[in-house]
Amino acid sequence: MQRGSDRLNVHRDDEMKHELKGLLRSGHPTRVDEWHDPEPAADDDPEVTGGPVGGLGSPASLERVRLELARSLGRGAFPARAGELAAALRRDNAPDPLVEAVAELPRGEQFRNVQQLAEALAGGG
Repeated sequence: MQRGSDRLNVHRDDEMKHELKGLLRSGHPTRVDEWHDPEPAADDDPEVTGGPVGGLGSPASLERVRLELARSLGRGAFPARAGELAAALRRDNAPDPLVEAVAELPRGEQFRNVQQLAEALAGGG
């Protein structure tokens, strides 16, 4: 007998897979009864932001900048100067504000990794 951390037995697990199959394939709720569907957002609901929230210079801002940089720059891009990194970001179609911020960094400074670049952009982290 398998002794794992499963909370459900094999039969219930199969039932749940069957219930979700239509939802996963169609991309919209497949229930006949509307009360089963999740309620959509109302017009007066507050905006939900994605990711950590924080002001410029906060750890959350540093995390956000580092995430955006890591999406576009690989390890092979480093070490490099700001102009080279801005060109690499343009080639990868990174967001324009990020490309412009990197292009405005001092040209002579060389960055060894994404963390060092993110700290320079976020105001020293």
